[in-house]
Amino acid sequence: MTVRISTAARNAAAAAVAALVDGGSGAGRLRIYTGAQPAGPGTSPSGTLLLDIPFSDPAFGAPSNGTVTADDTPALTGTGAATGTAGWFRLLDSTEAAGTGLGVVDGSVTATGGGGDVTLSTTAISTGLSVTVTSLTITQPAS
Repeated sequence: MTVRISTAARNAAAAAVAALVDGGSGAGRLRIYTGAQPAGPGTSPSGTLLLDIPFSDPAFGAPSNGTVTADDTPALTGTGAATGTAGWFRLLDSTEAAGTGLGVVDGSVTATGGGGDVTLSTTAISTGLSVTVTSLTITQPAS
C-alpha cells in the first residue's frame, strides 16, 4: 500500500523545515557549492563555496499544498566568492551560519528552467559575478 499524507500534515512538515531555517537569533542562509552533494546536511560540505546568500527573516512564506517558497523580496542575490559550476545547495539556520550548528536541507541546483530544487540565473559562477535565485521551494510530497 502507498502511504498518503494529508495536505494539513504536508503543510505542517513544510512549515517545520522553514522554522528550522529560521532558527537561531538571525536570518538563515543559502550556500551554493561546486561538485557532488554530500550524504546529508549533517555532514561537512563538499566542494568549493561559490555563493553565501542571507535570507529575509522569516525565510519562507506560509505553506500551501505542502510547499513553502523562499521570500524573494528583496531578491535573493549573491556575489560569487569563487569560480566554478554550481552543483548543490545547503540551507542553514543562523546558528550554523555562525559555525556552531548543522545544516537543515541539501539539494540540487540548476539554471532557471532546469528543474533543480533551487534555480539560479546562471550556474556558471565567477568571483564577483552577481547571481540571483530564481526559485527556491521546499515540498513535502503527498506520497
